[in-house]
Amino acid sequence: MTLRHLFVAFLLAAVLGTCVWAQGRVPKYADYAVTTIYNGRNAPVKLTKDDMAFRTRLRNAAKDKRNFAGEYIVAQWGCGAECLSTVVISARTGKIYDVPFSVCCWNSDVDAIEYRLNSRLIIFRGIRNESEKDSENDTHFYEFRNGKFIFIKTIRKP
Repeated sequence: MTLRHLFVAFLLAAVLGTCVWAQGRVPKYADYAVTTIYNGRNAPVKLTKDDMAFRTRLRNAAKDKRNFAGEYIVAQWGCGAECLSTVVISARTGKIYDVPFSVCCWNSDVDAIEYRLNSRLIIFRGIRNESEKDSENDTHFYEFRNGKFIFIKTIRKP
């Protein structure tokens, strides 16, 4: 291999490495760890007038085991073909927090939504609100903090 070939190989590796570097580090569940897990009884769900169309589904979900961020229950249901609506219910207070978007058209090889009991990180895959900006291969990372879903980043795969 000549010096010229080595230079071209190095330059190509640097350019390809920059593309991966631009995506940055993948958020980990441990980065958003919760320190306490609520072990009390589940509070009755607090329905608002906007929740009435899904009241049976929400009441049933509020009885489930906590599965997210130490005290919350993630509940999801279909909102059309390959579409999910999602809420988070506090087992401690019964309050409902709406995910501010639906998710659709995710790659069928993965789950559309992933979360852990011991972390505030929640991961959505696919297209949010049927936006043309997203793709079925996108992975969107959010932190659930103080009752809000805070966008961290999106990783796009070709």
